[in-house]
Amino acid sequence: MPHTSRYQKVCDVFTNKVIACAKDTPLIEAVKLMSAHNVSAIFIKQQQQIVGVWTETDCLRLNFSNRALRQVAIENVMSSPVLSVPSQQLLTETAMVFNNHGVRHLLVTDTNETPCGVISITDIVNNQGLEHYLQFRPINDQYNKNIRIVPSSLTIHDALSMMREHAEKVILVFNEAENTHGIITHRDLLKLITEQHNHYICWDLASRPLHKISPKDSLFDAYKLMSQSNIRHLVVSENDQINGVLSLENLINEIETAYCCELEKVLQQRDIALQHSQRNLFLANKIIDSSLDGIMITDSNGVIMQVNPAFTHLTGYKEYEVIGKRPNMLSSGRHDKNFYTKMWNSLAKTGVWQGEIHNRKKCGDIYIEWLSIIEIKEPGNSDVIYAAIFSDITERKSAEEKVVQLAYFDELTGLPNRRLFNDRLSMALASAHRDRQMLAVMFIDLDRFKEVNDSLGHNAGDTLLKLVSKRIINTLNEGDTLARLGGDEFVVLCEINKVEAVINLAESILNHLNAPFKLEGFEVGVTASIGAAVYPDDGLESETLLKHADIAMYRSKDVGRNSFQLFQPSMNARSLERLAMMSRFQHALENNEFELYFQPKQCLKTGVIMGAEALLRWRDPDLGVISPAQFIPLAEELGLVVRLDLWVINQAGKELTLWQTHGINAGRLAINVSACHLSQGKLADSIQTMLTRYQLPGSLLEIELTESSFISSFSQAKKQLQQLKALGVHIALDDFGTGYSALSYLTKLPFDTLKIDASFIAKIPDEYGNSQIVAAIIAMAASLGLVVVAEGVEHASQEVHLAEIGCNIIQGYYYCRPLTQLQWLDFYHQAITKHPDQPTVIS
Repeated sequence: MPHTSRYQKVCDVFTNKVIACAKDTPLIEAVKLMSAHNVSAIFIKQQQQIVGVWTETDCLRLNFSNRALRQVAIENVMSSPVLSVPSQQLLTETAMVFNNHGVRHLLVTDTNETPCGVISITDIVNNQGLEHYLQFRPINDQYNKNIRIVPSSLTIHDALSMMREHAEKVILVFNEAENTHGIITHRDLLKLITEQHNHYICWDLASRPLHKISPKDSLFDAYKLMSQSNIRHLVVSENDQINGVLSLENLINEIETAYCCELEKVLQQRDIALQHSQRNLFLANKIIDSSLDGIMITDSNGVIMQVNPAFTHLTGYKEYEVIGKRPNMLSSGRHDKNFYTKMWNSLAKTGVWQGEIHNRKKCGDIYIEWLSIIEIKEPGNSDVIYAAIFSDITERKSAEEKVVQLAYFDELTGLPNRRLFNDRLSMALASAHRDRQMLAVMFIDLDRFKEVNDSLGHNAGDTLLKLVSKRIINTLNEGDTLARLGGDEFVVLCEINKVEAVINLAESILNHLNAPFKLEGFEVGVTASIGAAVYPDDGLESETLLKHADIAMYRSKDVGRNSFQLFQPSMNARSLERLAMMSRFQHALENNEFELYFQPKQCLKTGVIMGAEALLRWRDPDLGVISPAQFIPLAEELGLVVRLDLWVINQAGKELTLWQTHGINAGRLAINVSACHLSQGKLADSIQTMLTRYQLPGSLLEIELTESSFISSFSQAKKQLQQLKALGVHIALDDFGTGYSALSYLTKLPFDTLKIDASFIAKIPDEYGNSQIVAAIIAMAASLGLVVVAEGVEHASQEVHLAEIGCNIIQGYYYCRPLTQLQWLDFYHQAITKHPDQPTVIS
């Protein structure tokens, strides 16, 4: 249905003439009047008042056997009263009248209630746009399939009786002689009134030829054919077979049904739309009032018309304080005229503007808001209103700044972090490349920072890092960048014009850091190791420069800390070698690439073997035999030194078991253990586990410790050594004389043996002062009941001198070099076959 039909009135579609006759008019005259005006209904008047109506449909109620029928007064067969509708009534309401009363014609009255026309259901239906509905409706099920077909010779009297009995409005007539059909309808019955024939048969009254249509055609096709032929009935046939009759009444009834359904839907939709509109209005007001965003509505001139409670909450202004005023009362003064010009240009162009803006609250505080301004135009109304929706994002902006701070700056010191430093380095490299300038990257690592954390606590360590960063900053030039990469690692980026500038800066940093720091009442001295790489000599990319500066920094630590090293290519080679060894070490430990060598010790008085020291060696398939001096520090750095200790302890157990199996009585087997193993408090348990596993007495084993193993945790070391002594294990103090050599250790810890470091033995007997020291150590050890072993004996003169001053045992190349297991077994068997007082020398 066209949308406009909902607003049409009766006066838009009705027939503005009323065909009427007096109530005493004979029926035949009334019918002739209807035919003359081509109408299907006539109204009956009495004293200018419409009192009834008679239509073609009323023919079936007539008694055509009554010879006086034609002269019957129309008032005797009319229908009364007559329903009427005002001309200004909507068609939708008029259609409901037709539907409720089951009539086909209504009298139309003007504003004075005077009859002015007639409207039929057909008039309404024809103005509702039939095409959209009828074109998609097939004839198939809309026609009367139970149509009665009578012979042509049947009398009209019998036919009428049959139509009345079965309430049929149309019948078909078949003429066998002509093999054709005709049709009789209500309109054909009017001839019985206007024409004087007493003995009509059906064929005489039947209309022909028939107008036919296929059941597959649409109702719209049928409607067009009826309109063009000015008929009301079509015979539905298929393959020359009559299926039934489609009447205009069938078609109109179908349309009426659809129209009424559509009308009902329209009314329901109108009610729903009205309810929805009211609900939307209610919800809109509730949403505006409950919105957490401030909402302000202004007219086209910028005058405030409405605000919501959130507006008051966010700005401090109550509704009565702003209604009728302009939004510039909120202006912070931070935006210039150009800002607002761009805002209004955007609004005029797109109808929307969004952005950040600073405004001022009633209390005077300036806040940042995210503002959306929307231009709203009502349909059919030229007026424009503007809705401004805003939220206070001051806290969010502050949070965003904090996020940026956390993302690019170190939380502890406030210095740039690794990410920001890398960005700045990339930009600086691009600039240096473009301008052909030099720049330097310096790595700064604090020496023994862990000791500060361990002794004074992490809070003191954090304070120290802050103080260090401030001192370094004070040495830098404007434009230089200091960043903290993590822990106690700092990095400096600076522009230079010559290499000497880097050296001067490093020396200045070291000097500034040398002054003690005050931490929690203590004065703490801090040193640093610094390494630097210079662009373009030491690298062209960020990664290369940082790597080379890091290598140089580690070189500073290797040479003694508290120093500066400029990158040299040889450092890279050393670093690569160290890296290769690190990657191989773990593999070596897992694949049993380590082995024990054995260096026997000789008693100076008897010449017999007084035990052996197990020495660890790494035999790499590619690098060959690697010295412990290279891989032990690596094991400590990788945290694998305790695993290495456990391997040595286990191998010692296997070796001692082998000695017992072969009847070897060579004294004790000495092994070296790490300081880390002792400080962890697990050494005694590890030894006990091994002795239990191989069922060995502790007296066959000797543990060699250096002074550095217990100097940092004396009480822990003492407890562990006492547990070892309880197992029967002997304990030797190795490298005596090279450390602090505090004599109190010799009485407080349960040592059995004192090993004099080889650096002292190398200088006897020629160096007087050194020889006296060795003699004093031997005398002191004898008074304490300790066995003395002299390491590194390489000459006969050294052996003679040591024997003269009372040394018990020697160990060194003069007596025997370190041997593989097979060499050691051969050496032992040869030694016991010789005279006990003759030393055996293996070159």
